[in-house]
Amino acid sequence: MRHHYTPESIHQLAADHFGVVPAEVKTLAGEVDLNYRITDAEGHRYTLKISAPGADRSAIDFEAAIMQHLAAKELPFQTPTPIGEIVELPEGRLLRLQSWVSGRMLDELNPRTKSLRHEWGRTAGRLSAALSDFSHPATPTVYKWNPASSSDYRHLAKFLSEEERELANFFWDRFERDALPKIKDLRNGINYQDAHEQNLLVDDEGHISGVIDFGDAMYAPTVCELAVTCAYAGMHLPDPLGGMAEVVRGYQEVFPLEEEEISVLFDLIIGRLLLTVATAAENLHREPENAYLQVSAAPAWALLRKLRTVPPELARVLFGGSVSPLKFTKPPHSIVALAGKQLMTMDFSVGSLDLGNNANFEDLGRFTKHVRRILEDNDADFGIGGYGEVRPIYTTDAYAQEGNYGPRWRTTHLGLDVWGPAGTPVYAPFDGVVHSVAIDPNPGTYGPTIILEHEVNGQRFYTLYGHLSEDSLDKFGSSSTTGQVQAGDEIARFGADYENGGWPPHLHFQVMTDMLGYVGDFPGVAFPEEAETWLKVCPDPLAFFNLSPYPFRFANSPIDSRRAKRSALLQKRKNQLGYGLSVSYAHPLHIVRGSKQYLYDTSGRRYLDTVNNVAHVGHEHPAVVEAIQRQAAVLNTNSRYLHENILAFAEELTATMPPGLSVVHFVNSGSEANELALRMCENWSGTRNMLAVEVGYHGNTGRTIDVSDYKFNGKGGQGAPPQTTVLPMPDVFRGLHQGSATPGKDYAAYAARAIVEAEGEGKKYGGFICESIMSCGGQIPLPKGYLKEVYASVRAHGGLCISDEVQVGVGRVGAHWWGFEGQGVVPDIVTIGKPLGNGHPLGAVVCTPEVAANFANGMEYFNTFGGNPVSCAAGRAVLDVVRSEGLMEHAHETGSYLKTLLHQLAEQHPLIGDVRGEGLFLGFELVRSTPAPAAAPHSLHRGGYHSAVKEAKYLKERMRELGFLMSTDGPDENVIKIKPPMCFDRKNADQLVGYLDRVFQEDKMRR
Repeated sequence: MRHHYTPESIHQLAADHFGVVPAEVKTLAGEVDLNYRITDAEGHRYTLKISAPGADRSAIDFEAAIMQHLAAKELPFQTPTPIGEIVELPEGRLLRLQSWVSGRMLDELNPRTKSLRHEWGRTAGRLSAALSDFSHPATPTVYKWNPASSSDYRHLAKFLSEEERELANFFWDRFERDALPKIKDLRNGINYQDAHEQNLLVDDEGHISGVIDFGDAMYAPTVCELAVTCAYAGMHLPDPLGGMAEVVRGYQEVFPLEEEEISVLFDLIIGRLLLTVATAAENLHREPENAYLQVSAAPAWALLRKLRTVPPELARVLFGGSVSPLKFTKPPHSIVALAGKQLMTMDFSVGSLDLGNNANFEDLGRFTKHVRRILEDNDADFGIGGYGEVRPIYTTDAYAQEGNYGPRWRTTHLGLDVWGPAGTPVYAPFDGVVHSVAIDPNPGTYGPTIILEHEVNGQRFYTLYGHLSEDSLDKFGSSSTTGQVQAGDEIARFGADYENGGWPPHLHFQVMTDMLGYVGDFPGVAFPEEAETWLKVCPDPLAFFNLSPYPFRFANSPIDSRRAKRSALLQKRKNQLGYGLSVSYAHPLHIVRGSKQYLYDTSGRRYLDTVNNVAHVGHEHPAVVEAIQRQAAVLNTNSRYLHENILAFAEELTATMPPGLSVVHFVNSGSEANELALRMCENWSGTRNMLAVEVGYHGNTGRTIDVSDYKFNGKGGQGAPPQTTVLPMPDVFRGLHQGSATPGKDYAAYAARAIVEAEGEGKKYGGFICESIMSCGGQIPLPKGYLKEVYASVRAHGGLCISDEVQVGVGRVGAHWWGFEGQGVVPDIVTIGKPLGNGHPLGAVVCTPEVAANFANGMEYFNTFGGNPVSCAAGRAVLDVVRSEGLMEHAHETGSYLKTLLHQLAEQHPLIGDVRGEGLFLGFELVRSTPAPAAAPHSLHRGGYHSAVKEAKYLKERMRELGFLMSTDGPDENVIKIKPPMCFDRKNADQLVGYLDRVFQEDKMRR
């Protein structure tokens, strides 16, 4: 058992030896020393440390000297400073006092972001730089936590299980073979060597503000400082190597590594992890009651198991190790005989119009036909392209991997593709030997593959040939390495789709300066965050085809140019587009592709879109795209001519409505639809006076803004115009009638009262406009009976009732085609917007014959392109997809499932005050039940809750970083709205709620 002093004895020691009278004493964790935090009556804090019996006084002196040295440096973080002299206690213990370093442990910080890991590396680099001129006669040169001495502790393997021992010995064997011979030649210095989560402190903003505990400092290879840091920073990550690389980049910005140091860094990281697990096993045997001694064992084992499959050379390159560029003249023979052939550039980049809809490549059989058609349409023998190209082809669920920042995909193509006829011969460009041959029978892989090894002018490199015919490998036998080839030898032929991995016939050709430990395979596509490094290992192979001069350019997009282009686009947007136009998210996305419930940025990252309800049946649904393309190729003109489309569309649309709603006016948007509906009300009643609902939004035209409280009482608004009366939002969660047993009647009474008061003043209302579920209000479902009561009052006094279905219509609510049906009412006018065309400019006003007859007063209503053949084709396709794919039923089932998950999430996270909505039109409101802060606006505190605005904004931005597009709504922007394309499925719901749960556990969601 470890001895601990009582608070009274600590009080006495501090007062007697340092003149500090503690008002509070708290015991702290420690591996060797006994540590205490003491606080005096004025709130000053100190750390009191008592060494183990028989402690080495020179080691304590060294520790004090290193802290004094760092205190004299200008560092952006605090370090403890010794106070007073070291005191000898009985039993050979040593007592000392240090200044307290404020902050909380990095171990408690959530999340650990990319910027934090970068700062973690910079902190270690600053310590290396600050200690580079420090020396001390008592500097330890031997210590058990030194990664460079890892193999000295192999004897501790006896405390490991059989599986653990096998894994540890695998790494120790490699360490002794590859790293140990190099260590003696590395630069050395005094290292802090303990930058783990419990020794680094962070401030309220999550920045590293302090470094404590210098008990592990020693003289060792300088790179061991970084190795220890990476060992801890790589824990708990899906992609530990990527996390470590971020740390290394931060370190190198402050303290550059030498090439030999980079070459052993990965093995030193593993060496430190081996010390952790081996020592923990020994400690568990000797001190089973000391939990502190086991704090890193489990995550260290988990990390070691992940790192076993990582080739050390890959780690070296990702850590910034040099890659020698190829230096030679053009090859003596072209890989494919392209001379005299008709060539074209094949652009299959993420935003490529040639590649087109995702349906063209997600089915490999269709992809084969698509490539053949492109070549035929361009009279081309071969298509060439792909090096450095960011492609969407590999972004399906089958290729998804879990990254440190959400789902990720390999999207940057590392080779050059030559698309052409199956059976096309492939030639060796240089003399070489067969490095390896392989056949991967799985669809979407390389299929038959040959890798050659070459040496030209003393430089070794490798060439890969993928998607070959199966018989191409016959000449090389079954051995992975056999045979020599001469430049110009025919080594293979293009494979047909049935044998080459399922792809359109083509050659994937790739050059590698290093095989990085791979045999028979090599990554042909890189993650975007690693692409820059991989493109160095895999240089541009165009020169191997002896095309000079090359008559066209590729559409590849290096990382830096993508960033520059996004910045330039943002600046042009600010200068050239309307100054009132905003962009989503603090770091705007450059979106270039959409498919189903996903959007893709220029890096090829796929985002789950939970907010774009305009893409009603899915982004770029093939049926809608085809309907638009086919009709646009034949005719698109105005509705003054006879055409079947407009009539068929009107008939199909009204078939989804109650019988009384049978006349259609086609327009181009929801704003136009509501503008027309308001004109109908005025024509019917003779007045522009309207009843509207608080926080309602109905469009961007003059009349629609006049009835949109969200606009005229929002930023830049001037309040309600005299012709508009605003009714309270019927919010049962935080509204005026919170907790009422009859909220529908209670809220409807405001309409009846307003009508009576207006009549008393000699006025009347032309109508009432309301969404069937309020969108900008925060996804507010109307209470039962609300519309029935309001409609009755309005109609009794000569007004019309408009149901704005722009956001919620066309089956989104699941149980019905239209939201108003859930209220058991039939409006006089229904307005519909762009979801009806899946984003195509299309809207409609559907009304009763009586309203239509009244509006037809002699003044023609003509909308030039409202109801044009192309728009009607789009609308008909949308209705057909909703029916044929069962999307209403799907919205009901998936929405109910998601709503259940959100309720379960709310049980775990009280910040979620309410979950509401119908079908796939849902929302959850973030509130705190604690009293509102004194400085908070009164509007944020309603119904006993305070709107969690900052948390909602943080949640939206964090989910975007993790690959999920979400947005906020409601009067205070504290409601997270979920209204995705209707193909959103249960798997999406599970993934979304899983990541929401992750973010809700982060610090900024728990303050």
